[in-house]
Amino acid sequence: MDTLTELTPTVWQLPFPVGHVYLVALPDDGYAVVDTGVPGSAPAILGALARLGGRPQQLRQIVLTHSHLDHMGSAADLAAATGARVLAGALDAPYIRGTAPEPPPVPTPAERSLHEGIMAGLAAAGVPPLRHTEVDTVLHDGDTLDGWGEEVRVLHVPGHTPGGIALHLPASRVLFPGDLIATDPEGRRAVLGPFNVAREQAIASFRRLAALEDVDTVCVPHGVPLRTGARDVLAAATPEKDWL
Repeated sequence: MDTLTELTPTVWQLPFPVGHVYLVALPDDGYAVVDTGVPGSAPAILGALARLGGRPQQLRQIVLTHSHLDHMGSAADLAAATGARVLAGALDAPYIRGTAPEPPPVPTPAERSLHEGIMAGLAAAGVPPLRHTEVDTVLHDGDTLDGWGEEVRVLHVPGHTPGGIALHLPASRVLFPGDLIATDPEGRRAVLGPFNVAREQAIASFRRLAALEDVDTVCVPHGVPLRTGARDVLAAATPEKDWL
């Protein structure tokens, strides 16, 4: 059974070997998920929802921080199983829909070897082929999400992908940064996420997120969520030096 970790009274982490998924309780007895893991992850996500007492039809929103395989991978299956709406950044929507080719990352040498290892691991695990999915709602910088019971600010944070987004919940001091921010295995150090299409732009987006005031919990897709001292950890980060 996959470990389900409560981070706040309404947010749980479902960890995967590549690309964690976050479940969020909504005030109408519904749920949202932030990202969906690699293809084939839907049964585990629905199992986690069941452990929280939710049924498939209670999944209302699938929010994709960006278009990469380990984030949108199970969105089509989840949407088909639940009827949930899919939300994503406007500039990434064509890649998620499959109507435009996704721009490849420009890896550093250190990132290249990491990427080769990850892809070999996914191939060995027999990950199913990617299925594209419709995006029901495209999101832009400054948008807010409906139905969460508190303000959810959408931040356009390009660089990892052209249309990546982050979600900031100032009242509960939660940040979903997408792949702009990762952490080390101990959760003591924040680093720039690897595999960016535009590294300098990604660094600027990282700095924008690190400057947010109302943040205690950072729900990273890779690494350990930041749960204490998040602002100090982000302030101490040196994304310009990561992965070189």
